[in-house]
Amino acid sequence: MTQLEERIAHLMRITDDLSDTVAAQAKEIDRLTARVEMLMRREAEREAEGTGGVVIGDERPPHY
Repeated sequence: MTQLEERIAHLMRITDDLSDTVAAQAKEIDRLTARVEMLMRREAEREAEGTGGVVIGDERPPHY
């Protein structure tokens, strides 16, 4: 009986640790998603202003 109680306590601790890890990852994903959205808006504004560079497939890089 004691072994079962020890195993259950161990499994509960592992479950709590995994829950904390998942919560931290969800927070990080939310932060990164917000950052990507901000960068996408910034790039869209830059393209709308016409200050973004146009990439031409046959064009040589400036260092040539």
